[in-house]
Amino acid sequence: MNTPTPSRRGLLRLGAAAVPLVALGAALPARAAAADSGPAAAGATAALRMPAETDRHDRTFMAWPALSSIWGSQLAAVRDDIVRVAYAISRYEPVVVVARPGQAADARYYCGRGASYGITVVEIPNDDLWIRDFGPTFVVAPGAIAGVDTNFNGWGKSGTPYYQRYTEDAAVAAALLAGYGVDRVRAPFVGEGGALETDGQGTLLATVSSLVNPNRNPGMSQDEVEQALRATLGMDKVIWLAGLAGQDITDDHVDCLARFTAPGRVVLDRPGPGTDRIWIDVYEQAQQVLRTATDAQGRPLTVVELPGPDRARIRGRGKDFLSSYTNFYVANGAVFVPQFGDSYADALAYTILQAEFPGRDVVQLNIDTIASGGGGIHCATQSQPAVPPAL
Repeated sequence: MNTPTPSRRGLLRLGAAAVPLVALGAALPARAAAADSGPAAAGATAALRMPAETDRHDRTFMAWPALSSIWGSQLAAVRDDIVRVAYAISRYEPVVVVARPGQAADARYYCGRGASYGITVVEIPNDDLWIRDFGPTFVVAPGAIAGVDTNFNGWGKSGTPYYQRYTEDAAVAAALLAGYGVDRVRAPFVGEGGALETDGQGTLLATVSSLVNPNRNPGMSQDEVEQALRATLGMDKVIWLAGLAGQDITDDHVDCLARFTAPGRVVLDRPGPGTDRIWIDVYEQAQQVLRTATDAQGRPLTVVELPGPDRARIRGRGKDFLSSYTNFYVANGAVFVPQFGDSYADALAYTILQAEFPGRDVVQLNIDTIASGGGGIHCATQSQPAVPPAL
């Protein structure tokens, strides 16, 4: 979420035990470990791996914006955006919305109409809507699934102008995993789901600025953070982009900068006219790295640029408005992408993403209030992948 505003950002119970993860395999919780069924692999443990977002989902998680102290006079409008996104996704897969117990009735009223698959509201205390970052990040293997709790600490912004309340958000991952009977793995690092982008085949994209940062992981070197990411998420290779620290609440998450559309293919956010020079520098550095990088399978990457809109032509205004098409969300059968009001750029984004995802509908949505808080559709969603068939 680039350049966001400093002010933002009973059914289920807490109780799933946290399991520190040092390495995959025998260290995993029993229900998360999956043994191959073949005789040659008897007793072996299948490694869990973070899947690609394009893999089949069981559901999408979202969160009901809770606090006027964060959103002020925009609280009703941002809730309208959340309902719009939830309705759209529910045409393709089930949606579960986390809401504070005292706000659940309102959330059910607004989310309960016109949804194709249905929208379920679960009562879990929360502070804000950015469930990509504070919700669980899932890892799977044949016949198995676990949820990684990345120890959300409010993007490390305590004591800074970007600070906002996050204590209840920090407990949401554990509550969801307990309620859905999924083992919780406590990561040996601090981070957020928006900082993690994978092709599902062992390659991770990440920014140095958002993970190798003393506000998350003090005293850890880049190599140490990388080893923790690889062990926890089942990665074979991490491609590091520099990013930019201190200029937004996330320290430049990768999900607004570069995303896999398929193994070996990456879309790269190209800042539109009117973007501050500091973000153009981030783009140029990422472009240079990606054009010379190879993935975990040794393949060079095909880089497709996704141009941003002209900031003079969009509906949203202000430096905190996130005008990134790259913060799209892939669900079963569809890709959800913002529509900002620059008709040419909106149409170009549609065309590029339809070419990248030919078997899916591209659905463009007005999320101007979410974007005014420095986030996008990807930031406001988290997918629970389907468990792959047991071997």
